Amino acid sequence: MSEPTDIVLRFAYPPPPSTDIRTFRVYQVIAGSESETSGELELYKFLHPATGHGPGITTYHRKNMITLLFDTAGQIEWTSNTSATAYIGADEVSVKDLRRVKYASSQSRRFKVSGAEYKWKMSENGVDMFCIDSKEKHIATWTQETQLLKVAPRAGTMLDRLVVTCFLNTWFKQLGKW
Repeated sequence: MSEPTDIVLRFAYPPPPSTDIRTFRVYQVIAGSESETSGELELYKFLHPATGHGPGITTYHRKNMITLLFDTAGQIEWTSNTSATAYIGADEVSVKDLRRVKYASSQSRRFKVSGAEYKWKMSENGVDMFCIDSKEKHIATWTQETQLLKVAPRAGTMLDRLVVTCFLNTWFKQLGKW
């Protein structure tokens, strides 16, 4: 029996002149598909109608795999470009708590899910990121060049949290606030 494969997600941003990356789509790349376009399933939509402005609400929707319709999965209420409250399912979490630092010089950003701590760390190249659990096992990897988020199958139950925290970390990196 073969090992389950990673969940591969491709973040797709609108073409320029749009510079606000809070509006984007996330596609699941389907392994073994015959063509590139038929090999993707739109899984998330992030919408930030007040693009270019700090305050506003980024709403995100997840495709319901039974009805194939998009359901609201949560939102991020921005009070500025660097301060917000995220609603992930029934959880209300400060963005600071989704990007906690242990030490001032820390190169990782911590978050909790159901009491367990996880952290996003910067890769050695200073561009890509990876997420580990409390046992230092990789659960997700973000590659900036390809805009791909690869999630280990065992972390599939926290996919919303990984997508949101990955997005937040890329947002803050863009602002120079890693």
